[in-house]
Amino acid sequence: MIGFIPRHSREGGNPTPKVEHRELDPRLRGGDALGLWRRPLIALALAIAAILLIFRRDVADMTALWWNISTYQHCLYIVPIAGWLVWLRRNELRDVEPAGWWPGLALVAAAAFAWLLGEAGGIALIRHAAIVAMVQACVIAVLGPGAVRAILFPVFYLAFLVPFGDELTPSMQTLTAKLAMGLLHLTGVEATMDGVFITTRVAWFEVAEACAGVKFLVAMIAYGALAAHVCFRSPLRRALFMVAAIVVPVLANGVRAWATIYAAEIVGVQAATGFDHIVYGWIFFALVMIAIMGAAWPFFDRKLSDPWLNGRSFPVWKPVAPVVLVAPLAVAVAALAPGWDALAAVRGHVALPQVVTLPAVPGWTRTGDAPVTAWRPRFDGADHVLFGRYGDAAGHRVDVGVALYGWQGKGREIVAYGQGAADPDGAWRWTADLPPVAGAKADKLLGPGKAVRQAVTLWYVGGVRQPGRMDVKLATLRARMTGADQSAATLIVSAEGKGADAAIASFLTALGSPDARVAAMLAQAKGR
Repeated sequence: MIGFIPRHSREGGNPTPKVEHRELDPRLRGGDALGLWRRPLIALALAIAAILLIFRRDVADMTALWWNISTYQHCLYIVPIAGWLVWLRRNELRDVEPAGWWPGLALVAAAAFAWLLGEAGGIALIRHAAIVAMVQACVIAVLGPGAVRAILFPVFYLAFLVPFGDELTPSMQTLTAKLAMGLLHLTGVEATMDGVFITTRVAWFEVAEACAGVKFLVAMIAYGALAAHVCFRSPLRRALFMVAAIVVPVLANGVRAWATIYAAEIVGVQAATGFDHIVYGWIFFALVMIAIMGAAWPFFDRKLSDPWLNGRSFPVWKPVAPVVLVAPLAVAVAALAPGWDALAAVRGHVALPQVVTLPAVPGWTRTGDAPVTAWRPRFDGADHVLFGRYGDAAGHRVDVGVALYGWQGKGREIVAYGQGAADPDGAWRWTADLPPVAGAKADKLLGPGKAVRQAVTLWYVGGVRQPGRMDVKLATLRARMTGADQSAATLIVSAEGKGADAAIASFLTALGSPDARVAAMLAQAKGR
């Protein structure tokens, strides 16, 4: 059972009944608060440095994302902001006593286990979030919950170090396109929408990934959390401000997309899009942020002179742990995760040494002609990549791509950004989800000159078909954690132009059982 050892409240008054008392540390009474914090802070810094070193690969990946991708560049300011927030509390923290806390090691273990799940499932977002959570848990274990309560928001704010947002891109693209379409109709502009593409009388516009507004939204969420904490005391006002920080950027991005298209109707496409990039990159975000803050200004209920800790008591929580023990133990607990992963991962690796060929399909023959618009799926790190074009007597043409993996890992995943039918470096762009075909995921792609293509994707892990991307991740996770067969495969059947759906359906029917065909190719690659 956890007990509380309260110290004298700065507001005075009697201590809470039935709670154990302890004399203030002599260093606090003597004014040597810095000496009281020195050892825990040194231990904490060394423990965090060791954890970052152990997980240096993912730390390097996160740092590269912060530095190179504009969506995440706000992350570069998170640590300085958290440090500034702690500095604002420096005088009040003189009355707060840090103390190690044994149960904090369980929090470190939970974060390390989350990293293990992310590593096993090939989910970078979980790995990155787990590393940040390990740092936060280490702070709790070394300083104790009592001290952490005094710096709770700065510790929480470190969560914005996690580079998230790409997962929202397809939804934000679609939402932005719909908002723009609604405003175009309201302003009398004739337009049609096909997925994330909008066609007017003057041009064909794509709500591309860069225009989805994810960068704007993610940065505003981080900024909104900071402003809500600094400017408000009321939980309700903080919540309402956060709602505004989320909703307004989404709506504003729809307005920006509409304005670009509307301007193209008046001044031309090149002038409108060029102006849009300048305004949106340098001015629009600042104007929306100023508008939100200006609207909220009359409702600020926190004064600059208000204390941060409100004179509260921050007692030491039992069971107390010596810092010299809890800090290295936190590092040791964190290190168990990559150790276990290194042992378990290798057991499920499958060798695929043999040459593999695409199957013969009754009624269909391999053709030497090329698609009207070049298309090729992307399979990074695959052990075998097969690509071919089939035709039948009815004149149907389908393109088939197959990727076989002996195991999955970083840089060799069947489900990851850029993998599959829509290569971001290619000519084709994903535009919409289509109804499943034979239980498999179907996508609509658009290419140059409004070329249309459909693609049906089937995924396999351990020889079992997986219905969706998340199912692939979960199956990979189970195989990695248990040392089971980690072999994986992707089969993509695609066709271009009118009648693409009929061509794909006919080919899949002639193929028979896609599951059996993929299993045969994996067996061929394994030499069985």
